[in-house]
Order: sequence, then structure tokens, then C-alpha cells
Amino acid sequence: AIIRNPQILLMDDCLSAVDYQTEKEILQNLKAELYDRTAFVVSHRLSVVADADKILVIENGRISAFGTHQDLLLKNEYYAKLYAKQMEEMGAA
Repeated sequence: AIIRNPQILLMDDCLSAVDYQTEKEILQNLKAELYDRTAFVVSHRLSVVADADKILVIENGRISAFGTHQDLLLKNEYYAKLYAKQMEEMGAA
């Protein structure tokens, strides 16, 4: 998809099958590719979306929060707990 140089990308859980270290490497390389594009990234792993400009948190099928990663860590208990749990499980906390 990136080779075709689209202005908008939709990525649905694109890193769910890789380990945390591989995820970090892919995300680092992907940042440059996404710099001038709009990307919608759907992910269960919050580490994948942590650098996004805006994050929508979906809880029980509804949008429960919207903001940056830092805003959500401070203002949304659900997001903060989920992020802490995921970081602990990955050994990154």
C-alpha cells in the first residue's frame, strides 16, 4: 500500500502478529512513510497508536474518549489501565 503512495491509509491491526521489539522497529520505519499522509490505524495494542496525533478509545462498542496518548493517560482511567497492563505484559513497563 505504501509503494502506491496513497494520501490516506487504513491499517487494521497490522502489527498484531509481531513481537514488541519487531513492532518498535516497524513503527520507527513507518513514521517517515506516514509523515505527509493521513493514516487510520486500528489496533488492540496501544503502543501502536501512542504516537498518533489523535486517538479514539472504544469501550463497549462506543467512543469513550478522544485525545492524544498523554491526554488519555492522564484523563481516561480505562485507557491508562489498559496501557499499563499491556506494557507490563510486554515487559516494557
